[in-house]
Amino acid sequence: MAFASISTDLYLPAMPAMSKALGASPGAVEWTVSGYLIGFSIGQLFWGPLADRIGRRIPVAIGIALFILGSAGCALSGNIWIMIAWRIVQAVGACASVVLARAMVRDLYSGTRASQMLSTLTSVMAIAPLVGPFIGGQILALAGWRAIFWLLVIVGAATLAALFKLPETLAPERRNHERLGHAFLNYRDLIRDRALLAYIGLGGFFYAGVYAHIAGTPFAYIEVHHVSPSAYGILFALGIVGIMAMNILNTRMVTRFRSSQLVYAGGLITALSGLALALCAYTGFGGVAGLVIPAVIFVSANGLIVANSISAALANFPLRAGAVSALIGATQYGFGIFGSALVGVFADGTAVPMAAIIAVCGLASLLCAWRVARSR
Repeated sequence: MAFASISTDLYLPAMPAMSKALGASPGAVEWTVSGYLIGFSIGQLFWGPLADRIGRRIPVAIGIALFILGSAGCALSGNIWIMIAWRIVQAVGACASVVLARAMVRDLYSGTRASQMLSTLTSVMAIAPLVGPFIGGQILALAGWRAIFWLLVIVGAATLAALFKLPETLAPERRNHERLGHAFLNYRDLIRDRALLAYIGLGGFFYAGVYAHIAGTPFAYIEVHHVSPSAYGILFALGIVGIMAMNILNTRMVTRFRSSQLVYAGGLITALSGLALALCAYTGFGGVAGLVIPAVIFVSANGLIVANSISAALANFPLRAGAVSALIGATQYGFGIFGSALVGVFADGTAVPMAAIIAVCGLASLLCAWRVARSR
């Protein structure tokens, strides 16, 4: 599950240096995040039905191999457009591990226990983005930005080797034996489910705000407020600590409150923190702290939104866990494409575009959370 985070968070402190080395504008470098999200969202739609048919381990192994290839391509890139293309390849491979890890949880657990397990896994996987920007900043200082992608090659190879220890969680008798072409058409039926659409919108708008944060903070902190790359890693890590803390809290709260109540609380947090961030960015109130504090609160809502929305959605489709997980993941990261891309499009040398996009996404998340709570 950590592939989604480590693939981007590790090189965030290097984005300004990549801009100079590749002769690209800051907005173009931010599109490396958008390109990654394109591959990540589209790839999931393929891996989900495939894994429902043949099991989880083989698709994960193929995906990791693609991740290794894409990471090596990024390290060897000579211009920003080649880099973006290899980021798409890298993402198509990485998403197999993420989407199928969620499906594996559904194979083994259900209900409240599934929510607890997803929260626990999210807390554990948050270690990757917690240390990623800090490690990336150190590698940048010692060996340059290309070494960061070579490290990802090593991580991919180590994970592929570790895959031999992972058992198959989907028994042959529980697999979906319909033809793959028909399985892909089932997405049309899934998106007609109104409750599922509400969960998709909730997570989608939240991820749009998160990836606007990921794409925008390196320049907002390092270029606008003159924070060092190493210090940026520390500031970015505060949000990951918030995610971990909220997920740990969620494992206790799911036994006392309904998932619809928890996701509504998460939506409320995103809306209020997003508005506070936009106000601070526009007025300059609080300097860099005025950006960091509401941004940390915003991303911390992950602990209430993601695990609860995914487990509730998967519970309704036990025989299509891979497809539903893929659809949710694809739309979440698909929304993230627009969030990160809009930061690049509207980049003006200030933190205002990033903050405004996050605020709008927070309000949209709250609206979807209200719809979930109402349908409950």
